[in-house]
Amino acid sequence: MDYPANVFIGKIKDYDGSRPSAIAKVQVDGELTLTEKGLVGDQQAEKKIHGGPDRALCHYPREHYAYWASEYPDQAGLFVAPAFGENLSTEGLTEKNVFIGDIFRWGDALIQVTQPRSPCFKLNFHFGITDIATQMQNAGRTGWLYRVIVAGKVSVDAPLTLVSRLSDVPVHDACAIAWHMPFDDEQYHRLLSAAGLSISWTRTMQKRRLSHKIEDNARRLWGR
Repeated sequence: MDYPANVFIGKIKDYDGSRPSAIAKVQVDGELTLTEKGLVGDQQAEKKIHGGPDRALCHYPREHYAYWASEYPDQAGLFVAPAFGENLSTEGLTEKNVFIGDIFRWGDALIQVTQPRSPCFKLNFHFGITDIATQMQNAGRTGWLYRVIVAGKVSVDAPLTLVSRLSDVPVHDACAIAWHMPFDDEQYHRLLSAAGLSISWTRTMQKRRLSHKIEDNARRLWGR
C-alpha cells in the first residue's frame, strides 16, 4: 500500500529559556535530496541527541493531532503538522502498524525504522506546555525515526511504500517496553532481537540487562 506524505524541513532558531532547536519546520514541495544524514536543507541543533545515521528522518502520524487538540482545546490551533518537528506526515501509518526494522521505498531512496522518537524537553518550550514531552511518551504517540539505507532523490509526489518487514516488534511495543513496563529482561531481549534497532536503543536496552536498572529520563524530559 502507498502512503502519500507531506514533507517538512527546519532551520535552527533560539528559544527563550531553552537551547536552540530546529523543531519549527516548514512544508516543502517538489524534489528533494535525501542523504544518509537526512534531507538536504534540514538542520539539527544538537547532533548528539538529534540527527545522525539512525535518526536521519522523523515521522509523525497526522491522525494524532486530533488527540492533542482534544487534550488542549484552548490551544487546538497549535496542533497541526509539523508541530512536533516531523519531516514526514502521513495518514494510515501509526505506532501500532509500523514495526522496528520496516523498510520503506520513498522515491529513489530506501529508509528503515530504527526506534520510536524519544520526546525531549524542547517540546515543552515549543508548545509552552510544561510537561508535553512526558505526556507524549506516556501516551505512546511518539512517532518514529529512520535511517537511510539507500540515499537518492525523493519527492512530495512519491509515496512511502513498505517493501520489507524484518521484526515482530511494533513501534508501539517498543515504547511500552522502554517506558511503560518495570524492568523486564525478556522484553529487552525481544526488542534487542528486532533487526534494524538503532545503536542508541541497542546500547540502552543492553545496559539495562546488565545493570538490572532503568535509567533516569528526567534530563531528557525536563532538561534537568
